[in-house]
Amino acid sequence: MTLPPPVFLDPSIPRKQRIIADGYKETDKAVVLPGVVEISESGTCNRTCAFCPRSDPDFPDIKEFIKFELLEKLATQLADCGFDGLIIFSGFVEPLLDKKIFEKLALTKKILPNARIEVITNGDVLTTSVLRRLFESGISTLLISIYDGPEDADKFQKMCEDEGLEDHQFVIRRRYLPPEQDYGITMSNRGGMMTNTEYVRPGLDEPLAETCYYPSYMFFMDYQGDVLLCSHDWGKKYVAGNMNEKDFLDIWLSPAFNTAREQLNQGNRSLAPCRGCDVRGTLMGRDHALGWAARDGYDIPGETEQP
Repeated sequence: MTLPPPVFLDPSIPRKQRIIADGYKETDKAVVLPGVVEISESGTCNRTCAFCPRSDPDFPDIKEFIKFELLEKLATQLADCGFDGLIIFSGFVEPLLDKKIFEKLALTKKILPNARIEVITNGDVLTTSVLRRLFESGISTLLISIYDGPEDADKFQKMCEDEGLEDHQFVIRRRYLPPEQDYGITMSNRGGMMTNTEYVRPGLDEPLAETCYYPSYMFFMDYQGDVLLCSHDWGKKYVAGNMNEKDFLDIWLSPAFNTAREQLNQGNRSLAPCRGCDVRGTLMGRDHALGWAARDGYDIPGETEQP
C-alpha cells in the first residue's frame, strides 16, 4: 500500500529540512543526536480544529503545564551531550496559554545557548508585547498558524514587521484553506486518531510499506515527561520512556527506540501507532536515518549514501 500524492505540502517544510540536515550531529560515542527536540508543554489548547484530534469530543483537555524541574533536567542533559539543534515548543497544545512560558523559554536558552528555539502558536493570545517578550526570552523563530482567514495573516505579518523582525524570525502558516485543500496543512490521520473528529481521516486497515524517519531525528516529550515516538502519536500508543524516571540518553538509546528506528527505517510499520498511520515519514531526517543504519549495521531500502 502506498500513499497518493498529497493535496497540500506545507511550504515551510524545506526550511525545516535544511535546519535538521544542517544540525546533524554525532557524539564521540557515535550516538546520533536528535535533530529536533519537541516539547508539548501542557495538556491544553483553546481551539478544537476540524482536522485535529482535539475536535473529538472525547479528547482530554487538561490545564496542566510542564514543571520547571522537568524542563531543566531535559535541557541540562541535552547540553551534556553537546546538543545544539532545534527545540520546538508546540506539540499537541497552544504553548502561549502557559503564563510562565517566557521564564521556561529563558531557562532553556540559558542552558542551551547555541540551540535554536522555536515556538508554534495559533496567535490567539499574541500581542505586540507578547511577541516582544518571546524574543527577549531567547527564541529564534515564531511560527504563527492562521486559522480564521487572510485578514489575520496580514495582521500578524504587519505586527512582526512593525517590531522589526527579519524574515527568518517569523513564519506565517496559512491554515484557513478549505478541506479540499487539506486546510493548508500537510494532512495526516495523526496516528489513527482522526476517526471521531469533525474532519474524519480514518486509520489504515493495513500498514503502509514505507519507511519513516521520525524516530531517527525526533525526540518528543510531553508535559508529563512521556517520550513518544513522534509528534503524530496523539494517542500516546508508544511511550519509549519517561524523563521523570529516566535520563535522556537512556531513553534515546533504549530498546524501545532502537527497535522502532530499525523497523521503520526498513519500511516495517507494524508497531502501534505506526500500523494505522498515514504520515509521509521521509520528508525530513534522511541523514539521521542513514546515521543510525550505519551505526547499527542495517540497510535502508533504496538508500545507499552515508552521511
